[in-house]
Amino acid sequence: MAKLDQDERESLSDSRFAFPKERKEPIEDAAHVRAAIARFDQVEGVTDDERDAAWRRILAAAKKFGVDVQEEDWRDLGRR
Repeated sequence: MAKLDQDERESLSDSRFAFPKERKEPIEDAAHVRAAIARFDQVEGVTDDERDAAWRRILAAAKKFGVDVQEEDWRDLGRR
């Protein structure tokens, strides 16, 4: 995964984050999408509605970058 430095992160538009209001979990490329999924449950201070919206953004980015996602819903993360 390409590490984003502070300037690169700040230059990203809000739409490039799974949680745009909080600017958390960039979904810039396949590696960032995988990281956003892995750390999804670590994001604090967001509602279930915000998580639903973030999950939709992650799934769209996963499709765009060819990332296979087994879970259909974020509530299924870690249930294997």
